[in-house]
Amino acid sequence: MDLVLGGRCAGCDRPGVSLCPECQHALAGCTAYRAWPDPVPEGLSVPTATAEYGGVVRSVILAHKEHARYALARPLGEALAVAVQTTLGAGRAAWLCPVPSSASTVRQRGHDPLRRLSAVAVRRLRRSGYDVRLADALAVVRRPQDQAGLSAQQRSANLSGAFEARSRWAERLTGQPVIVVDDVLTTGSTLAEACRALAVRGIPVLGCAVVAATRRRALPGS
Repeated sequence: MDLVLGGRCAGCDRPGVSLCPECQHALAGCTAYRAWPDPVPEGLSVPTATAEYGGVVRSVILAHKEHARYALARPLGEALAVAVQTTLGAGRAAWLCPVPSSASTVRQRGHDPLRRLSAVAVRRLRRSGYDVRLADALAVVRRPQDQAGLSAQQRSANLSGAFEARSRWAERLTGQPVIVVDDVLTTGSTLAEACRALAVRGIPVLGCAVVAATRRRALPGS
C-alpha cells in the first residue's frame, strides 16, 4: 500500500515502505543497556533501554505516536520486548504496566501508542516462552503541566501525585513481578512517579523498560 500510495520511510524519509530495511535494522540491531538518568529521581527502579533517543529511533517513535503510523508498532514493540527481557534477567514471568496517558491525550492522538507497543511486546515475549501479561494498573488522576523546558527537579515536582494504582489491580499484583514500561526515558521522572504510585499500594516494581533513552547529564541546579 505504501508503494502504491507513495509512502515514505518513517526513519529516513525515503520513498517506499513505512520502515526501510536499513532503518528496520537500526531498531532490530539494538542491544539493551542500563539507562540511568543523571540525576536519578527518587524511587526510580532500574531502567533499561534498547537505543538512544535520536536519529532514526526518534523519528520512528514520533511517527508512531504523533502521526498514528500504526505499522510502526511492531518494530517498536519488539525493541521494547528486548528491554523487558533484559529486565527480567533469569525470570520468565512478569506483568507489564504501561505509563498511562490522560483520556484527553488519547482522544487528541486518536490512539494509545504506548499500550499498542506494550501489547506487541507481550505477544513477542509469549511466543518466546515468557509468561508476560499486560496490566493497565495505573491511571492519571492529576494532569501535569507541559514538561518541555523543565529541569529534572521541576519535572519531578510537576509529576508528583499524577498517577494512582487502580484498586481492582492492587490485590492482583501484590507479590507479582511488575515491570513499568514507556516509550522514552528523559529525566526518569515519569517512570519514578509510576513506580511510586504502585509502591504505595504495596506493589514493588522489578524494573522499568523503555524503547529509547535520551543521553542526559546533570546540569547545574537541575
